[in-house]
Amino acid sequence: MNAPSSSSANDFTARLARLGLNVDEIEESFARSSGPGGQHVNKVSTAVTLRHAPSGIAVTVQDSRSQAMNRQLARERLIAALEEARRSQKAAEKAAREKIRRQNRPRPAGVKRRMVDNKKKRGAVKKLRGRVE
Repeated sequence: MNAPSSSSANDFTARLARLGLNVDEIEESFARSSGPGGQHVNKVSTAVTLRHAPSGIAVTVQDSRSQAMNRQLARERLIAALEEARRSQKAAEKAAREKIRRQNRPRPAGVKRRMVDNKKKRGAVKKLRGRVE
């Protein structure tokens, strides 16, 4: 397998910059993989874990026997996870704004009229609960 080129590293930093993040916020660690790969994965730390410290999002990759390939895959998956987190955060903020907007809008005239009519009927029923003489 070929080692990733420096252009992929530049792409990674460019995508991070688009998200407003810095490369220094990424913690990288390596560990021994498990599974197929024979003696190579048992002796070499090929599994890569990338963690974005501020958000706490972490990605571990041990798909390949190559540490460099796993590192590239981990970077791609971390960027995807950060972008998804950003998208879901924006969607949640939009949903909260829409909920407040819906709560603050005035009720339609027909609904308001039915509510007042129901209150009048209920009040009349409650008046009949008085003492029996």
